Amino acid sequence: MSDIVTLDINAILRQLPHRYPFLLVDRVLECRKGESIRALKNVTYNEPYFPGHFPYRPVMPGVIIIEALAQAAGILAFVTAGVYPDENTRFYFVGIDEARFRRPVEPGDQLILTATLQRQMRGIWKFGAVAYVEGVEVASASLMVAPETGKGGA
Repeated sequence: MSDIVTLDINAILRQLPHRYPFLLVDRVLECRKGESIRALKNVTYNEPYFPGHFPYRPVMPGVIIIEALAQAAGILAFVTAGVYPDENTRFYFVGIDEARFRRPVEPGDQLILTATLQRQMRGIWKFGAVAYVEGVEVASASLMVAPETGKGGA
């Protein structure tokens, strides 16, 4: 069994190159290097997309939920590789398959983001990812990330 790592927002800022308003992971509840991650996104009414999506019933866009899952998978990739993002080391979101959206995510929800490393082959990392609210699955997808190439990436 591998060691469990937790990350607060300061550690997340070291693990991901994203910044407000596009940083979508607030806390890592548990990360098992080379295996899985469980992270938290607090969904608040002041998110920049809610005024337009939708004015009379704010709903978190599905693509933003997928991006949050990809960021959680990215943290798992960086922790597993033992590197930090910099000008030469980045992981990019390169693929998505089988995305499903099961119910809306609204302000006040706590989105639990999970990702499991399924395989790493020829520089492509594949993850199974699922998002939950109150234990109920709201979205899922198969995600792929890859290190930046040509500049000595991870």
